[in-house]
Amino acid sequence: MADMAVQSSDVMEAAGPYDRARAINAFKLGDVTFYWITRACAISVLLILSGIILSLIAGAWPAIRAFGVSFLLTARWAPTADPPVLGALGPLYGTLVTSVIAMIIAIPVGLGIAIFLTELCPQWLRRPIGIAVELLAGIPSIIYGMWGFFVLGPFLANYFQPFLIDSFANVPVLGTIFAGPPSYLSLFNAALILAIMVLPFITAISVDVFKTVPPVLKEAAYGVGCTTWEVVRNVVIPYTRVGVIGGIMLALGRALGETMAVTFIIGNAYRITGSVFSPGTTISAAIASEFAESDGLYQSGLILLGLLLFVMTFFVLAAARLMLMRLEQKAGK
Repeated sequence: MADMAVQSSDVMEAAGPYDRARAINAFKLGDVTFYWITRACAISVLLILSGIILSLIAGAWPAIRAFGVSFLLTARWAPTADPPVLGALGPLYGTLVTSVIAMIIAIPVGLGIAIFLTELCPQWLRRPIGIAVELLAGIPSIIYGMWGFFVLGPFLANYFQPFLIDSFANVPVLGTIFAGPPSYLSLFNAALILAIMVLPFITAISVDVFKTVPPVLKEAAYGVGCTTWEVVRNVVIPYTRVGVIGGIMLALGRALGETMAVTFIIGNAYRITGSVFSPGTTISAAIASEFAESDGLYQSGLILLGLLLFVMTFFVLAAARLMLMRLEQKAGK
């Protein structure tokens, strides 16, 4: 090795200052080229996003001029009427209700699975459960929709929904929320499918951030007599709350924009009712089921629905980013 180093040094000295300067310039050129390529890739993301926004605004502009603010406040959807009546209130309601119910179900289950895998699960069982979670994430959404339509929907309508309807029939508020009749296609069925679909996102991210907790912190907590629940509540969750919230917001964004699975099982009804067992629709389901048959002002109204979904998702992600920034600042203090 020493002989090779001496030979390399001799070669460099024999090369002279001109060849050495040319080699340095070649290195600089490669570094500058790499810098501009990566910068162009980053800027292309902004260009693509800007192009999507501009195309949505251009396509939705006829509907914006025709309906204005009333588009957000109208529940009726009658594109064949004369004149056409298009209102986004029904799809907006369905999108928010299904997403909220899905997150109410998925968050505790996902965190529970993550806590079990990192704190309580035997070593031999961790890998099978982890693989099962990854498989849930890899199943195409249309498979979820077909399973929900042929298996989950009938089961809920025949067994689960009648039980809840009878149990809460005389309870003032819950009686309205769980009012009948049972249905194969409903907001609740779609929300349950969404909960299953976003569960892997919450679980996988939570498992990863839970593993970053320094073992010494948990060992110190156990050493002073804390139980597993107390360690999770007072050490693991506070230490990883930023990552956990990030995973939850990622799952929420997935739930807001899901299309095919929801289209199969939600019923595609433009209505607003107090019961979660009634059919409904979401923005993405409405666009997917009607866009191919639309034209003119009708098509512009569907594009405006897409623009609303884009804006809604943007505000959700922006709020999540703001929340994470505040949590990071508090942690820094």
